[in-house]
Amino acid sequence: MTISRRDVLLGATATAALVPLAARAQTSEVVIGVIYPFSGGSAQQGVDAQKAYETALEVINKDTDFDLPLAKGEGLPGLGGAKARLVFADHQADPQKGRAEAERLITQEKISAIIGTYQSAVAVTVSQICERYQIPFVSADNSSPSLHRRGLKYYFRAAPHDEMYSAAMFDFFDAMKKKGTKIETLSLFHEDTIFGTDSGNAQAKIAGERGYKIVTDIKYRANSPSLSAEVQQLKTANADVLMPSSYTTDGILLVKTMAELGYKPNAIVAQDAGFSEKALYDAVGDKLEGVISRGTFSLDLAQKRPMVGKINEMFKARSGKDFNDLTSRQFMGLIILADAISRAKSADGEKIRDALAATDIPGEQTIMPWKRVKFDEAGQNNDADPVLLQYVGGKFVTIFPPQAAIAEAIWPMK
Repeated sequence: MTISRRDVLLGATATAALVPLAARAQTSEVVIGVIYPFSGGSAQQGVDAQKAYETALEVINKDTDFDLPLAKGEGLPGLGGAKARLVFADHQADPQKGRAEAERLITQEKISAIIGTYQSAVAVTVSQICERYQIPFVSADNSSPSLHRRGLKYYFRAAPHDEMYSAAMFDFFDAMKKKGTKIETLSLFHEDTIFGTDSGNAQAKIAGERGYKIVTDIKYRANSPSLSAEVQQLKTANADVLMPSSYTTDGILLVKTMAELGYKPNAIVAQDAGFSEKALYDAVGDKLEGVISRGTFSLDLAQKRPMVGKINEMFKARSGKDFNDLTSRQFMGLIILADAISRAKSADGEKIRDALAATDIPGEQTIMPWKRVKFDEAGQNNDADPVLLQYVGGKFVTIFPPQAAIAEAIWPMK
C-alpha cells in the first residue's frame, strides 16, 4: 500500500488532536490558571490572592535563595529554566462561572494546571472540569473535607481540611478544661454552602465524640441581609463557646448584630474564613479582642525560621498586609505546584499529576508549621498541622498547640 504525503499529514494532525492541550504548551514557558473572585462581595479575597501568587512567582522565576523548592536559581530547572506564567480568571463566587472559566483556561489559554479558588463551592465545579481534561487542580485554600473524597485523580490539597481544623479546636478545649476552664456547651453557627455545611457537620461529630453539648446549631443563608433572629437564638442559648463558620461579609454582619443585641459570649472560636480577613477586623475589630481562629500559618514562626519573615515582607510590599491563613496557603500552593511541574520535566497534565502524587517536601522547606507535604491517594496532605491564633492588641498570636504557642490563651475574651 502506498502512503501519500497527504495521508502522513492527516495522520500527524489526528495524532496531535489526541495529545492533551497542556502537553503542547511551549516548554520555554509553563502557563498556570488561577481562579478567584475578582468582582462581587468576595473581590478583596481575589485581590489578596493575586498578590500572594505574584510573590510566589517571584520566588519561582528569580533567584531568591530561600530554603524553599525552586527558590535557588531562576525558573523551573527540570524544564531548562523555563518560566512560570499565571493567567487569572474571575469566578465571581459563582460555581457555574467557575466551571466555565476553568474550561476556558484549559481550551483557550492552554494552561498546564489550575490553582484556586477560595470558595469551596467553586472548587467543586472547577475540579470536575480539571478531572475531565486531565489537568491537575491544586486546592490551595479550600477547607471542605468532602472535596478530596470524590474519587478524583487530579485533585490535590496541601493544607488541612475542616475536620483537621476542628479536631485542633477540640484538642484546645480539652487542654483548657484540664486547666480548670469551664467549657461544656457550644453554639454552632455556619453558612449554608459546602464550606459551612461541612464545617458544622465536622464540629457536631467531634463534639459528640468528646462529650461537649451543642445547645444550638444554626445554619443560615449565606450573604443574608439580616442575622437578627439567628443572633437572638445564640444569645438565648448562651453557650460557653460560639463557633462561627462564615465568610467576611457574613462575619461582619454577625459581629455588628451581636453588639446591637447585647450578646457577648465568653469565647468565639472561629473556622477561619472571614475571621482571618483584615477587612473584618478593620470593620469590627474593636469588638473582637480575644477572638480565636484556627489557621495554618503563624507569623510567629519567623522567630524560628527567618525566611518566613523575609517572604512576608515581599508579600507586604505588594499588598500592604501581612500573610494570613489564606494568603500563606496560596503562596505555598503555587510553590508546591511549580515544584511538581519542574520534577515532571513537562507541561503535560498527566505527568504533572504524577509528580504531585510523588511530592515529599519537609516542613522546614515551607513557610508553614507543617511536618511535611505528602499527598495520600485522595490528594490530601495529612501532615499539615493546624494552629490556633488569638487576636490580641490588633494582631494574631499563636496560642496552640503548645509546641507552636508563644502566648497563653486569654479566656474569657474581653
